[in-house]
Amino acid sequence: MLKPSADLIIGPEQSRYSLVVAVSKRAREIAADAENRGEILIEKPVDMAVHELMENKYEIIEPDSCSKE
Repeated sequence: MLKPSADLIIGPEQSRYSLVVAVSKRAREIAADAENRGEILIEKPVDMAVHELMENKYEIIEPDSCSKE
């Protein structure tokens, strides 16, 4: 499997740190959901999370771009 470059995944206003945090959080969710259902994952949760990000199934929101009330 080819690994996409981080530069291809994130935009110019996003940091690599945010990419790592977002993918790791989603990977933990995928692993926990599979464990709760009793499924055995063939593909690694991190690979699945990266593919979901590339397919725009979720997005990374930088802390600075969040509105503060």
